[in-house]
Amino acid sequence: MAANVNAGDRLPIREARNTREKNIDLSADVVVVGSGGGGAVMAYELAAAGKSVIVLEAGPYVPSTEFTERYADMFSRLYADHGGQTNTTADLAILQGRCVGGSTVVNGAVCFRTPANILAEWRRDHGLTEFTPERLAPYFEKVEKRLSVHTNEPHEINENSRILERGCEALNYSSKPLARNTKDCSLSGFCLAGCASDRKQSMLVTYIPWAIAKGAQVFADTTADRILTENGRAVGVEGEMRDPESGALKATVRVRAKAVVLAAGAVQTPILLQKNGLADSSGQVGRNFACHPSLGFFALFPEKVYGYRGATLGSYCDEFEAPEKGGFILEGGTAGADFIAMLAPAFGRENLDVMKRFAHIAGMVSLIHDRNVGRVKWTGKKKEIQYAIDPADQPTIRQCMVTASRIFFAAGAEEVILPTYQPLRVRSMDEVERIVPQLDLGPHRLHLTSYHPQGTCRMGADPSRSVVRPDGRTHDVPGLWIADASLFPTSIMVNPQISVFALSTWISERLHASLEG
Repeated sequence: MAANVNAGDRLPIREARNTREKNIDLSADVVVVGSGGGGAVMAYELAAAGKSVIVLEAGPYVPSTEFTERYADMFSRLYADHGGQTNTTADLAILQGRCVGGSTVVNGAVCFRTPANILAEWRRDHGLTEFTPERLAPYFEKVEKRLSVHTNEPHEINENSRILERGCEALNYSSKPLARNTKDCSLSGFCLAGCASDRKQSMLVTYIPWAIAKGAQVFADTTADRILTENGRAVGVEGEMRDPESGALKATVRVRAKAVVLAAGAVQTPILLQKNGLADSSGQVGRNFACHPSLGFFALFPEKVYGYRGATLGSYCDEFEAPEKGGFILEGGTAGADFIAMLAPAFGRENLDVMKRFAHIAGMVSLIHDRNVGRVKWTGKKKEIQYAIDPADQPTIRQCMVTASRIFFAAGAEEVILPTYQPLRVRSMDEVERIVPQLDLGPHRLHLTSYHPQGTCRMGADPSRSVVRPDGRTHDVPGLWIADASLFPTSIMVNPQISVFALSTWISERLHASLEG
């Protein structure tokens, strides 16, 4: 395996800026659409096994030397829709990476294995009989070792997460350090804007350069628009390479391949299938969307917290992880001033007042095991992400609000800012317990954010209820495989990246065997 790319190195990636041909015709054993967690792992595993691999990435190639640590700049360059991707009602920000390396470049580096109770649900309800913790353990172990996944050490846990731990200890709640895929973390706190020091072991500095070292070719700025089929079998992809600044067409790209792997994520993978009218005999393509709608809680403390220093996400409360106790976790995390100013539920003078005390702010985010009630749809002109919190999830939302407030106050907070659109600052648990049960949780009532879109191409044994077989092949189209979070039969409640890496490794073995056979 090749070593990590060094800061300052530029990978030999084909981009619009260094392409002169107008028509690019290629062939390979496998073409992979998407260079994030699923696509990068797939590309490396197959290239390392001796297969020729071509990766098509719609987003730009942005090396870490160009990460400015300014959120406005990096949202524009690294995120889908320049950071403006939302559901149709525009009250849920759905944040995804759109660059070489995908969301692994801009996430908080948190690593959870798929919880055992989630896998049990998949086995029981979706026929994924092999998906046991024991069966999947070698796949998790492989990626964890390669990506330096480790439990945060004491020096990595900042005062922000110490507050969460302190509050949990006072309440006798369970809390633990988070695990992250970082190597000698610089603790700059800019994970969500891209790691300028290359310490986060994202696909940009691990599996992508490793795949290239094994012979894989990577094309940036290149959309996949058409899945080529012959006699019902997928045989390649056609797309366009466009200048990322002007949008001008630079080249048409056509790749013939023995297998096509879609790894464009839970939004773009179903859209590509819908555009091509493929793999939807079940009617499930684009359905079953879930996203862990996250609430961001802020609290003001008398002492300075400097929550943006250190690991972006340090510790978490797992007291309520079990379904019977609530089905949610709370993670201690915050970010830079420009990021918090965007998310703090306060406006005008009140926002200015809050930000004047920025050094005193502590933050916490919630993740819930939400119902798969959403849908991703291509209308013929644009994408739509239809999602609203299911009424059955509202009690969990309320419990998150009460629990986060209780932890903050137990840790010594002066006031807590609840994640409502109308600014709501509370100064005691009496206020919280009086107000939260009465809150309207309908559209445009809460500040909601998601980094974890999933579902939409559900994996399962029954072709009438799922899109993809348990080995990663689509039920309907020979030669067409999927390897990203769209496969998840349900939401998994925890940060999904390691589950995607492990699942892609699993699928790569089965795809390789099919090519050998």
